[in-house]
Amino acid sequence: MTRDRWADLQRSLPHHEVPVVLVDNGSGDGTPGLVRRHFPHVDVVELGENLGAAARNVGVDRASTPFVAFADDDSWWAPGALGEAVRLMREHPRLALLAGRVLVGADGRPDPGEAAMAHSPLGTAPDLPGPSVLGFLACGAVVRRDAFLAAGGFDDVVFFMGEEERLALDLAALGWGLAYVDQVVAHHHPSPARDPLARQALIERNRLLTMVMRRPWPVVLGEAGSALRSGPAGRRAVVQCLSRLPRALAARHRLPAEVEVARRRLDEGIPLGV
Repeated sequence: MTRDRWADLQRSLPHHEVPVVLVDNGSGDGTPGLVRRHFPHVDVVELGENLGAAARNVGVDRASTPFVAFADDDSWWAPGALGEAVRLMREHPRLALLAGRVLVGADGRPDPGEAAMAHSPLGTAPDLPGPSVLGFLACGAVVRRDAFLAAGGFDDVVFFMGEEERLALDLAALGWGLAYVDQVVAHHHPSPARDPLARQALIERNRLLTMVMRRPWPVVLGEAGSALRSGPAGRRAVVQCLSRLPRALAARHRLPAEVEVARRRLDEGIPLGV
């Protein structure tokens, strides 16, 4: 998915080795026409409005393949990565989502979240190719299309940034496996954050909204209290939650006990079996 990022697409689209569906979130810079002119092999879908992360659902609907790899307009997959991902998805039929290794910037530094996934306290299930996870980076994920659609894809409550967690929880609730696999590599060259406070507030807002949709009320209230005490970003996050709270409540349902236990293990960093 993309919005007003033609300059990034000029760099990223030539790296893709497989058919590309590009979903445009209401760009005003002429992106759809420019992509059609310079990259005629790309299937461009114009939404005419900004659906946020839910735009990816349109792309997955459009795809006809059993597996779909996500990429942002500023990311791409390393040569051979998707062939390896397909092999692993076929060999592990319970695997709904493969979280790859994401290397950031020209120097290829590991994404900050990679270590947490590589050393997940959930351990490695015998029928999965890597450590079990309950989160991922969308620009470094490959999904089993049918499982993704059955879990509802990305929602419009969170909208964008941190949209991955609710989907991960719902896939696990349906009995699917999610695993981190470090030999499947994606490259991400993000633009510098323009407003760090706003970004942190948005991340925290979306964490709270996801908790409202899926976690027990004591967890939600505890996190909201922590956010209010944490400083300006946390307080802004709580205020920003209020306008989206009715939709989050309408989408609320509790996770199966085993998924909630696994999520608590991640919160507390408790290894499996302890």
